[in-house]
Amino acid sequence: MNLPHAWAHGIYLLAWLSFGAGHSFLAGRRLQALFGARARLAFNVIALIHFGIIFEIGVWAFAGLPRFAVSGWGWSALTAMAVGGWALLFLALGSYDLGKFSGLAQIRAARAGANVVVDDEPLITQGFHAYVRHPLYSAAILILWGAAWNDLGLATAVWGSLYLLIGSRFEERRLARLHGDAYRTYRKKVPAFLPWRGKVLR
Repeated sequence: MNLPHAWAHGIYLLAWLSFGAGHSFLAGRRLQALFGARARLAFNVIALIHFGIIFEIGVWAFAGLPRFAVSGWGWSALTAMAVGGWALLFLALGSYDLGKFSGLAQIRAARAGANVVVDDEPLITQGFHAYVRHPLYSAAILILWGAAWNDLGLATAVWGSLYLLIGSRFEERRLARLHGDAYRTYRKKVPAFLPWRGKVLR
């Protein structure tokens, strides 16, 4: 079944809205109440599964539609953007405690009898965070647009980037509650996604 182009985009947008709503809903303390020390790991697993479902909805919605395809220098530029995004992603992850980021550290701490504290992450201002506040989001945007070589890729880049821009606002509210004036001062100095000021913090 071939959907009209507008319908395909509308369905895919609704799928992305469900991801944003679900992500925001689970980011609160509700998941903590359900899964306890496994909350962070559950959050990551649910997000990956949800994203996979959304992408499959996109594949179905755009199947059979006339497609544009990027080739030549355009394809090379997009590929370089995607490679740069993946490189930034892996390098920026080095600034984080990957045990806490994945949720495995919380599970190990609970098994050892320690109290698991919600939102106990430190304020990171060094490394890539000295250039931009959200290096992981910057990397994700590069990856999304680097894969925009057809209709589905372009729609994914548009709606995925919109989700990241909106999601970053909620993330900054959470960080401001967690770190107070220290984060508000940092936010005033350092750009969100583009390192147009260079290395701000030394």
